[in-house]
Amino acid sequence: MLYKGNTGEWEVVIGLEVHCQVISRAKLFSGAATVFGAEPNSQVAYLDAGMPGMLPVINDFCVEQAVRTGLGLNSSINLFSVFARKNYFYPDLPTGYQISQHELPIVGEGFLQIDLKDGTSRNIGIERLHLEQDAGKSLHDQHPDYTYVDLNRAGVALMEIVSKPELRSPDEAAAYLRKLRSIVRYVGSCNGNMDEGSMRCDANVSVRRPGDPLGTRCEIKNVNSVRFVSQAIDYEARRQIEIIEGGGKIDQETRLFDTGQGVTRPMRSKEEAHDYRYFPDPDLLPLELEEKWVEEIRAAMPELPDQKKERFISDFGLSAYDAGVLVVDKETAAYFETAAEGRDSKLVANWVISELFGRLNKAGLAVTESPVSARAIGELVDLISDDTISGRIAKDVFDEMFETGKGAAAIVDEKGLRQITDTSELEQTIQAILEKESEKLAEYRAGSEKLFGWFVGQVMKATQGKANPKMVNELLKKMLQG
Repeated sequence: MLYKGNTGEWEVVIGLEVHCQVISRAKLFSGAATVFGAEPNSQVAYLDAGMPGMLPVINDFCVEQAVRTGLGLNSSINLFSVFARKNYFYPDLPTGYQISQHELPIVGEGFLQIDLKDGTSRNIGIERLHLEQDAGKSLHDQHPDYTYVDLNRAGVALMEIVSKPELRSPDEAAAYLRKLRSIVRYVGSCNGNMDEGSMRCDANVSVRRPGDPLGTRCEIKNVNSVRFVSQAIDYEARRQIEIIEGGGKIDQETRLFDTGQGVTRPMRSKEEAHDYRYFPDPDLLPLELEEKWVEEIRAAMPELPDQKKERFISDFGLSAYDAGVLVVDKETAAYFETAAEGRDSKLVANWVISELFGRLNKAGLAVTESPVSARAIGELVDLISDDTISGRIAKDVFDEMFETGKGAAAIVDEKGLRQITDTSELEQTIQAILEKESEKLAEYRAGSEKLFGWFVGQVMKATQGKANPKMVNELLKKMLQG
């Protein structure tokens, strides 16, 4: 995608740094719990509070989660990595430093495939994944004169996943985030809930003339939804283009996205790595992994979204678009597979994507909360496939299934919705309409063939939508000709 400025076209260059909170019952270096929404300061070990003399002990499950995620990102796993102290002062960081990884992270380069709206896919490079502690949280809205600090989050394990600057539009950035969220959910290393802060995104944005060297970048900090990331990047690209075309220059800085105004605002000058005075943490030995252990994790990896998508295309004959929609999360994919078992999978996919998703979105429900089970929607598709009901009637039946949780067959029987397939009954209905609408019949026979659809509508109306549409079309065509 290119932006049109007053002096020509511009290319936006985007790299994303995403913090994913590791699913683990304990923090990265202490045994304190990590339950979301707990009473403030109820999950804090002495280590998390920065008490003198406390020593960190690595949580090996968090290490395993990082390795699992790295494998999901087609990345190299570094068998030797080092934890470093990243020194800076924040009121909610009692130690005055964050234990992170700098030069030697646990996961190295890899790639993630994004699916674009035009049906194509593109690989985006992963620079690294490193483990680090989260900081606490300052509470500014509890008292008019004081700021309080909640250290429940201090020490919680984060995976910082850094992409290469290979994204070229807000839409690509959104696709990258959605795929990343899908992968961490598939491997079970992060719940991906951006509204709970479990996944937070920093976007590095710069602009340049196509083919020119990289421009000066600005970092937009802590954006907490896919939609806002897309909006923030679009605004920032246009802002930078306007400044440069006006004769100004871009200052490297960290900015915040104001979601109310839809604009980015300066936060602080961008720090460089040397500002943090990184040095290896003297309390932690280098992390050395055994290759055999890594291979055991690899062997136990679940089927990932891209693999599942390919299987859905080859096994179920779905389009790339439909398969991509159905594998976004494990639960939806499992729902579809159960519903499609032994049935017309394309028809099932249509009902899941268009009807079920539409109703779930409207009701604000996840697929796991659907009042219509996978087997129930399969039963509905069966009734369509064997001509018991028409597609039109099926929509009414589905509405009632969603509202009441009843089965499709029960609703059809209860309301007498079975499709009319009796030839003589349909012929009688058509004959009555032709006699009643003699003027229209004359117009049709005089050459006004567009009235055919009108006659079909009259038959469907007379049968309350229960007539078999295919039979109506065939019989009507014959009887209109006289």
